[in-house]
Amino acid sequence: MSEIKTIGIAGAGTMGAGIAIVCARAGFRTRVFDLKQDALDRARGQTESFLRKSVERGKLAAERLPEIMGQWSGTTKLEDFADCDLVIEAVFESLPVKHDLFGKLDKICGPQAIFASNTSTISITEIAGGSGRPDRFVGMHFCLPAQLMKLVEMSPGLTTSEETFARAWAASEAMGQKPVKTQDTPGFVLNYFLIPFNNDAIRLVEQGVAEAADIDLAIKTGMGYAMGPMELLDLIGMDTQKLLCEAMHGITNEPRAACPPLVKRMIAAGWLGRKSGRGFHQYADSKMYGA
Repeated sequence: MSEIKTIGIAGAGTMGAGIAIVCARAGFRTRVFDLKQDALDRARGQTESFLRKSVERGKLAAERLPEIMGQWSGTTKLEDFADCDLVIEAVFESLPVKHDLFGKLDKICGPQAIFASNTSTISITEIAGGSGRPDRFVGMHFCLPAQLMKLVEMSPGLTTSEETFARAWAASEAMGQKPVKTQDTPGFVLNYFLIPFNNDAIRLVEQGVAEAADIDLAIKTGMGYAMGPMELLDLIGMDTQKLLCEAMHGITNEPRAACPPLVKRMIAAGWLGRKSGRGFHQYADSKMYGA
């Protein structure tokens, strides 16, 4: 098996930025692609801020900060992924968007490159079918926030080769993550439970059962969760939650997966969560979680 040394991350949003930290911190050459330069600038700024806070907390040696940032580079040109050994996609939960991205990457990347999707709801086999290299395609779903959480759900599609899965699994372990193998089913393990659970929490707010802050406090105190559901939703973003719900509900027809009306109203109001400064809670800045 050829060793993975250079990793491309497609998408500089909350998820992509977190995955990039994981890769660069583990010593991989990490290239982050986004169509918007300001998204790349924001991701780099958030990354440096997060790492500085890690140094302050004694979780990272100070001399490692410039080393890690030196591994991180941003680009608005997909052509810069030409020498990547692994490309992890972290864009919108839209099958046409993902097919378009991977179709372009297939013409740019070498035959040794593995393609991976961070999707949490769309079939890996379906995405792989439009990638140009379905045998070298795998699901790698990182747990939000990726820079803090160790879980990676590894999902082979029907056409994924054993070698591809083994190489991707080894890369995940080399990143310091804890991979688990799942089948190519909607939501895998985590989001099978999490999307309906978060929607239930939203409906509690809709119905006036409790305020968002009290729901978070109840879940954290009573169930031992590190983050309440409303805090997590603010980190995910209401726009992303809507896409997750639409994808999950469209596949499963599970009523609890249907997008609550409150989410759509919050999107209309611009209350997207941490990235907009207001969601179920209000935020003074757009710093990366944990920074």
